[in-house]
Amino acid sequence: MNKKIAKILKEIAELLDIQGVAFKPKAYLKASQSLESLSENVSEIYKEKGLKGLQSIKGVGKSIGEKIAEYLKKGKIKYYEDLKKETRIRQIVTYYFETRGFNLDQLKKDARKRKIIYARYTRPAKQLLDLAGSPEKAKKALDKIAKWAKSRNLDYTIETAIKKWLELDSLKPKEKTKKPYYLNDPMRWSEQKKKFFVINKYGEWLEFAGQPEDIEWREEK
Repeated sequence: MNKKIAKILKEIAELLDIQGVAFKPKAYLKASQSLESLSENVSEIYKEKGLKGLQSIKGVGKSIGEKIAEYLKKGKIKYYEDLKKETRIRQIVTYYFETRGFNLDQLKKDARKRKIIYARYTRPAKQLLDLAGSPEKAKKALDKIAKWAKSRNLDYTIETAIKKWLELDSLKPKEKTKKPYYLNDPMRWSEQKKKFFVINKYGEWLEFAGQPEDIEWREEK
């Protein structure tokens, strides 16, 4: 139970951070970390000592304590559910930039400096959400697009996921292969002669007379 609630509190912190709310994310994150490391079961604490018992946990104040109690009684937290709905578009935009190597702090900084025009991404994010039906499914679509595009050195946007929507399940990242080299010259295997040949800078095929350990296998896309 502790880990389940800790996970929710951590996600609340992340969603508040996405919204740009100050101070609150740190409070929820601190409470999450306390629950994560708590040796006692939080449900037992609440059963024995009520809300005051929850507030005795490091980092848990009255507001967060009430939300923990709500989860223990109802199995969900309304504030968390509402927050997920309010941030659906922002979640998708943020995740898109995460697939491109941006963390949230960098995204906020670039948006403030107008290096990234955040509003430009909200419309396609909404379109992707409408297609996917949930932020979770939209993120999975972006994840597939990112892996597929990066394996081919292609650029991609949120719109790419929309355009490729019907092909998502068939989009596979390009597999990496290893090719043999000897002293930086490429090698080729002759199936007919059952031997490796080294191709020098003049394009000549020279029979390889070295040992298997002399061959360098380089990963290539």
